[in-house]
Amino acid sequence: MSRRTVINRFPFRFQEADVYVKVCGLSRPQDVAAAVGAGADAIGFVLTPSPRQVTPAAVRALVAEVPQGTATVAVFRGEPLEEVRRAAAEAGVDTVQLHGSEPPEAFAALRADGFRLIRAASPGSGAPLESGAYGEDLLIIDSPSPGSGERWDPAALGGSPAGPWLLAGGLNPDNVAGAVAGLRPWGVDVSSGVESSRGVKDPELIERFVREAAALA
Repeated sequence: MSRRTVINRFPFRFQEADVYVKVCGLSRPQDVAAAVGAGADAIGFVLTPSPRQVTPAAVRALVAEVPQGTATVAVFRGEPLEEVRRAAAEAGVDTVQLHGSEPPEAFAALRADGFRLIRAASPGSGAPLESGAYGEDLLIIDSPSPGSGERWDPAALGGSPAGPWLLAGGLNPDNVAGAVAGLRPWGVDVSSGVESSRGVKDPELIERFVREAAALA
């Protein structure tokens, strides 16, 4: 899949050389405003059990505050496909992110529903670490415990994966530059690294993270 194909599918607001930034685990209007104001390209809402979990109805209200050109992502982990389809539709997002062992058929069904697709996988999980392997638009490579703030060893990749992918897992404003060095991901995904306490986003940390990530372009 070419970079241009992905840019056409996703509402990238920056140029091709820029770093794509996703801020995940938002649950309050002020969090959304902070991420949008900082220039995040994608905003994630967790609809799976987590300290950051929100309901589809709450997500719909938050999505209404997101301007056109910023991707809105519903994040799931292990829920039945029909539950994912129902919740994502109710939430009003344009993108679905799946963690876990969902088969390629699940991605195909969600594509048929009109969603853009993100697949999250971890080194050592047995899932393919190749972007597009299940028909997704973007791959996120994360720690085995997403949202935990845990770092993982990039050496487990054996090199940078081909295709569009985002680096996640324990990133924050202070370490994002060092974390991406040598890996050349298309972008980065952050959650706990921009929180003042577990599940509570900090607008200053969001702004710093997006600024530091953008400087990597």
